Amino acid sequence: MAAAEASNPPGDEVAPQRSTRLRFAFYGRVSTEDQQDPEASRHWQLTRARSLIDPHGGVIVAEYFDVGQSRSIPWQRRPQANELLVELRNPGRAFDAVVIGEPQRAFYGNQYGLTIELFKHFGIPLWVPEIGGAIDPANEAHELIMSVFGGISKGERNRIKIRVRTAMASIAQMEGRFLGGRPPYGYRLADAGPHPNPGKAAEGRRLHKLEPDPITADVVRRIFEEFLGRKGIYTVAEGLTRDGIPSPSAYDRKRNRHRSGIGWSKSAVRAILQNPRYTGRQVWNKQRKDEVLIDIDDVALGHTTKMRWNDTDQWIWSDKPAHEPLIDTDDFEFAQALLAAKGNRAVVREPRRASHPYVLRSLCHCGLCHRRMQGNWTNDAPYYRCRYPQEYALANGIDHPKSVYVREDEILEVLDEWLGGAFSPERLDETITILERSQGELPGQEAAEIVARQTLADCDRKLERHRAALEAGTDPKIVKQWIDEVNAQRAAAQAQLQAIDDRPRRLSKEEIATMIDALADQIGGLRFATPKRKAEIYGNLGLKLTYKPHERIVRAEMILNAHGMGKLSCPRGDLNPHAP
Repeated sequence: MAAAEASNPPGDEVAPQRSTRLRFAFYGRVSTEDQQDPEASRHWQLTRARSLIDPHGGVIVAEYFDVGQSRSIPWQRRPQANELLVELRNPGRAFDAVVIGEPQRAFYGNQYGLTIELFKHFGIPLWVPEIGGAIDPANEAHELIMSVFGGISKGERNRIKIRVRTAMASIAQMEGRFLGGRPPYGYRLADAGPHPNPGKAAEGRRLHKLEPDPITADVVRRIFEEFLGRKGIYTVAEGLTRDGIPSPSAYDRKRNRHRSGIGWSKSAVRAILQNPRYTGRQVWNKQRKDEVLIDIDDVALGHTTKMRWNDTDQWIWSDKPAHEPLIDTDDFEFAQALLAAKGNRAVVREPRRASHPYVLRSLCHCGLCHRRMQGNWTNDAPYYRCRYPQEYALANGIDHPKSVYVREDEILEVLDEWLGGAFSPERLDETITILERSQGELPGQEAAEIVARQTLADCDRKLERHRAALEAGTDPKIVKQWIDEVNAQRAAAQAQLQAIDDRPRRLSKEEIATMIDALADQIGGLRFATPKRKAEIYGNLGLKLTYKPHERIVRAEMILNAHGMGKLSCPRGDLNPHAP
């Protein structure tokens, strides 16, 4: 110690020595297809990673763990994996290497070959247990091993899909079991006893079945009766709306907030007439999930899932009735024969990509029925139209022309001018003030949050006491009942906390100004932007356009984010485009 002091004169500073331990970032993944508890999966993947790096003096300093992301999704589209890839570019990153607990969960198909090049480019070693350390990108054996794991991962996922689909098909056909989803209009869910799987039954899971809804079951019977009595689909919809009977979306607003619910549509009546479950049989496999390429010119982006209808010969019917029927089989088959007749057939169009760009896609709404307007290319120009009377019953009293059209270019010119003015330097302070005031007063939530957190703490203490009682010899059935009650209270408190977290909070002027700075740069180039880029900018601005055909105006609103915090409207209340 004295020698050290002598070698460092007073006033000199000794530079701190950097730890020689290798710093790691950990990556893992779990999804619903893995059928595992996310926290338990994270722990064992971390354990495998630590057992690999501990003998080498490694320490994990950062974690990236994707929950609910399928292994088939490329790294760039997984939130945590993408954050890790972004951090690779950071020269001041906190880690020196990356370790993965199980490569089958990290890489699928050819994902390893597409990802390892980034690690190689930035000089970050990738460690996996199956290699026993860091992967050598130049080592053919390492390349082969990782490619095999990608193939194993893909094969495992395919086997899971086959097993699940085969099991569900047999359960639906031989047992007629309800396999999930929302009940059809006219039915509601009822308890059908404990789950036959002992493990799931121990967790409190129960089976469900369909039973007639006392309010809507007679509506379904009326629809079939009128249609079989030779009334057309539109006439049936008109009568239901005229009599004030709520449509499916109006009856169940909680699950149909995206629909207006203002009247019965022809498609709703047709869907009821075509649903075979009203005969009392359980029917499964009416739809399938197809994985289609996001971009055929960039296969590395992966696939997206599309729901598509199967042919009726692929539907799985239960061998025996599974619930109380609302109509008999003969009436259902007669209805299908009438639907197949000319004039009642639904128009089936093959899915295709839009051949024309629509800058205001999903942003234009009809001011009469408040539905989104559809893009329509006419006379070499994009229009937006609403054909409410052709689909919905008019008995609700809405004064709606047969077709409402507005031309896109007549909106864009004035819209860009309005946005440019609102974000101009001389009006920027005024715009920020308008956005700040438009938030209104948001409800306080401090007291509710305190109560919810106190409930969680009380539940945790009760669970500890119940576990202690179980270890002391108390009847397990009684303890299970106690634990179930506490878990229900705990789940309610957690849901309340989540709802509080999801509530919008009031933004300050400084926060709005920061957001505006990023938006202003985008708006500055609106006039010269390509249609695709324009659509992205409008989407980032949270634009909502409402066309009022009787007044021949378009009302424009801008919402800063998805929570609706801060709204900016056109000062005149409209954009005044020339009506077509």
